[in-house]
Amino acid sequence: MENWGDKSRWFVLIIVVMSTFMSALDSSIVNVALPKMAKALEVTTANIQLVATSYLIVIAGTVLIFGRLGDMFGKTKIFKYGIGLFTIGSFLCGITSSFPILIIARVVQAIGAAGTMANNQGIITEVFPSNERGKALGFSGTAVALGSLVGPGLGGLIVGVASWEYIFLINVPIGLVALFFSYKLLPKGNEKAKEKMDIIGSVLFMLTIVPLFITLNQGLNRGFKNPIILFGFITSVISLVSFVLVERKRKNPLIELQIFQNKLFSLSIFCGFISFVAIFCNNIILPFYLQDVMVYTPQHTGLILMIYPAILTVVAPVSGHLSDKIGSEILTFIGLMLISIGLLLMSTLNENSNLINLIMFIVIISIGMGLFQSPNNSLVMSTVPKNKLGIAGSINALVRNFGMVCGIALATTLLYSGMSFKIGYRVTDYMAGRSDAFIYGMKIVYITAAIICFIGTILTFLRLKSKKIMGVNNV
Repeated sequence: MENWGDKSRWFVLIIVVMSTFMSALDSSIVNVALPKMAKALEVTTANIQLVATSYLIVIAGTVLIFGRLGDMFGKTKIFKYGIGLFTIGSFLCGITSSFPILIIARVVQAIGAAGTMANNQGIITEVFPSNERGKALGFSGTAVALGSLVGPGLGGLIVGVASWEYIFLINVPIGLVALFFSYKLLPKGNEKAKEKMDIIGSVLFMLTIVPLFITLNQGLNRGFKNPIILFGFITSVISLVSFVLVERKRKNPLIELQIFQNKLFSLSIFCGFISFVAIFCNNIILPFYLQDVMVYTPQHTGLILMIYPAILTVVAPVSGHLSDKIGSEILTFIGLMLISIGLLLMSTLNENSNLINLIMFIVIISIGMGLFQSPNNSLVMSTVPKNKLGIAGSINALVRNFGMVCGIALATTLLYSGMSFKIGYRVTDYMAGRSDAFIYGMKIVYITAAIICFIGTILTFLRLKSKKIMGVNNV
């Protein structure tokens, strides 16, 4: 794929980025519309949450399978099927007035999104030469982050001027354009499956991920000692152990576990997970702080929250370009260090904090995330052979989604545990007139997130140091 012309490469990138942005956008764009959807479809507030969670859970449960299928049948082929399914699912979501059919349509949408997410980085890595790969992966990483973060604001705008159905229908023309140009421009893969799909491994993987995501989502509402929650965790653990034992013995496993013997790959994946846990701790706490404690309007809050994606849009591609020139390790180290410092500074916020200081702290975190993401993606994808790009990309996407869910679960658990301790009885919501309790819980969340991120910083520093020593020894 090194002989691709400049224009062709960047057209391929536009298609991939467009599809990636849509898939990420639909993980968060529905959140603002859920109250209206609950009324329109005549379902409870608790049940309407399925519209959001079903999408994330299905992606997490199937993304590795689509990565494997991409390596077997061709990343481009699976990517195209993904765009097609996502577009069909979006159309069905937008025309139905039945809640069960809406959930089925969301599942179809999620399966399509998993097909694109699992193979987008693999296509970019194939098409772009090594000296441009970081920059291209930087744009892809920006699309994921922007999709996740712009969603609530864009969803609110659409619901404000039109009905909730247009949140889904807006994807249809974009999906059709992306599908048309993907057939015209994406590389024509000639891969034919020489191996069989690991059905047993796939089932065990889904039985590991799906119960785990459900229990992490529902743990706070039901309590982590609830028998159903405990059963979900036990099912997940047993399935994970069985999955590892089965995969080690199979001839054509879903994941060749030897891929994790590559220390650079494993460390980059782990640091990626840490970064999304830390960032989503911030993402779930900050809106509550701004609206409940600082009493900002939703519009004012939305403007403040848009600082993060705005800075990321600028920094991530620059960071990717720099990683092509000076290497990825130093940038990932600086990025994680800035995120750690930013989160620690956020822990100093209280009821009387200055808006300028808050914005400065958000800017530090945003620059750190922008510096870290693109080079880290480049490290992940450059450490595996060409025939494993699909599974590497899907592992990266899975870890990203897992980090988001873990970050949300960790933040809400720590926040309400801290608030409950401060107030003296169990609470699971903001208590009017008790900003002090919220600030107490929020400090615990930010300090914990900063410590988690700092662990990644230390590991990255050790990797950077060992590489320099190896370089000196080689000389």
